[in-house]
Amino acid sequence: MFGNFGFDRRMIIIIIAIFAGYNILMRDGGIESVIFAIPALLIAITFHEFAHAYSAYKLGDNTPKHQGRITLNPIKHLDPIGTVLILAAGFGWGRPVEINPSNFDKKWSMSKGEAIVSVAGPLANFILAFLFIIAWYLMRHFGVFADLGDWGNPVRRIVEACILINIGLGIFNLIPLPPLDGSKILMHFLSYNAKAWFVSRQHIFYIIFIIMFVTGMAGNIIMPAIAGVFNGMYWIVSNIAGIFI
Repeated sequence: MFGNFGFDRRMIIIIIAIFAGYNILMRDGGIESVIFAIPALLIAITFHEFAHAYSAYKLGDNTPKHQGRITLNPIKHLDPIGTVLILAAGFGWGRPVEINPSNFDKKWSMSKGEAIVSVAGPLANFILAFLFIIAWYLMRHFGVFADLGDWGNPVRRIVEACILINIGLGIFNLIPLPPLDGSKILMHFLSYNAKAWFVSRQHIFYIIFIIMFVTGMAGNIIMPAIAGVFNGMYWIVSNIAGIFI
């Protein structure tokens, strides 16, 4: 997940784990909010990594298929640290799908193929978020949450968690820093010299990646973006629904 660079990978994992654990303990709603987030987490990560695996397979690479990643079984896609982070902060990652770009069909360059596979994961999350917003809007409009009685509040909170975690996972993974999807998408658009510069300094970008967590920068960047994407999707859904309802 973190690649090879000049300090102990285990220490980085410990730092992120401590940060994530602290956020779980301190966040509003405590353990109850974590419980409601678990179904959303499983859905978001599963479809994100499945989209990576399936898109790579469709481009001609059988590696994800051979490793059993073209599946909607959540167990195949969970990464321990990335999972804890999603529970703690609403953004994180699943177990990376391994691909071999040299296996892509000849009509796809390796760079373009990697970019397509990389964007497939966040795109799947945004599509899921949009579908859950439609469900949330309709359930509110027709009073379904109230009709469910005691089950209404838990169902509403799970649907809301599905919306926010999918948007958060999609946005977070588009950040152009290794090991996130955004870095591979960015690479496709860089010149040869820029790519060489980027690759030679990956250890610096990994450090920036960690600093974003321990300083809270990640949240300061992503939370407003989540709100913006949600508001945009909700505006589309409400306006379309207004025509038919």
